[in-house]
Amino acid sequence: MTQRYYGARGEPTFMAKIIAENTLFYGDNLDILRDYLIDECVDLIYLDPPFNSSRNYNVLFKDEHGIDSEAQIVAFEDTWHWTTTTEHSYHHLVNHGPSTIAVMMTALRTFIGANQMMAYLVMMAARLVELHRVLKPTGSLYLHCDPTASHYLKMI
Repeated sequence: MTQRYYGARGEPTFMAKIIAENTLFYGDNLDILRDYLIDECVDLIYLDPPFNSSRNYNVLFKDEHGIDSEAQIVAFEDTWHWTTTTEHSYHHLVNHGPSTIAVMMTALRTFIGANQMMAYLVMMAARLVELHRVLKPTGSLYLHCDPTASHYLKMI
């Protein structure tokens, strides 16, 4: 089910899916932000994204005696690469994002190139744009991030 929202002149501005209160979403927040949340509806955001550590993180299992087992699965890969998907996301930010983001992303790409750090910044910028959109003017955003990327993220 969706809910239509209207602007000051009565024009449709946003179609949001209706959610119940106290809903926990799991996984990538970008689609959730775009599909479920209207502008300026969130008071507090705490973001603990991947750190661009260039490591894979595993879930380790224990045997019935509590001893670490050799069995493990990859929980997530914290490695970023410049791909065609990254290129598409970059162009979407530059062509359809806020003008300040377009200027910053273009400057960053010119300065650091299309590399792993830039791929990470594109991923983060897309989410930060949406998080800023849903944050109330009186709201707060707390970002827990890796020190190697924090100075770039502060500019974005």
